[in-house]
Amino acid sequence: MATLAQRITDLATRIATEAKALRTLINGNSADLAALTTTAKGNLVAALNEVRALAASNSGATINDTTPGASTTYSSTKIDSQIAAQINAILGASTPALLNTLDELANALGDDANFAATTATALGFRVRYDAAQTLSAPQKAQAKSNIDAYGALEIGNPDTDFVATFNTGLA
Repeated sequence: MATLAQRITDLATRIATEAKALRTLINGNSADLAALTTTAKGNLVAALNEVRALAASNSGATINDTTPGASTTYSSTKIDSQIAAQINAILGASTPALLNTLDELANALGDDANFAATTATALGFRVRYDAAQTLSAPQKAQAKSNIDAYGALEIGNPDTDFVATFNTGLA
């Protein structure tokens, strides 16, 4: 039987796989910036400035919102709508307005650059009753009561396959 921690780890891995697939879709064909045809692959702002300079130097370009080519480009309205559509596709329609920017997400995580390490450290803390941490059934019950914790009876089957539940949700 898998532990609840293993099941949650499996679910996190599955979610990460989906996130990687989304990055691949966003970047065209690669999970990194190597697919960009600009020379500034390591800096998004520099890449955008490169594209802007290229567009500005191509004064003979015409606007064509249907089929852009070497001498045509989308209108700013079409570009704006495509960017908005991609942002909505990444964020999802149900993303709350207070969590739809990187700054808002960072604030929600307490602006902690080491959030994962901080969280892992916090998870490492456990209830201590005595130095050996050997707890009898009554001590375990008291410790659970002290911190308002739940046991297997309250949380249900720890062998629940959350990945299967997630995959069902994707269908």
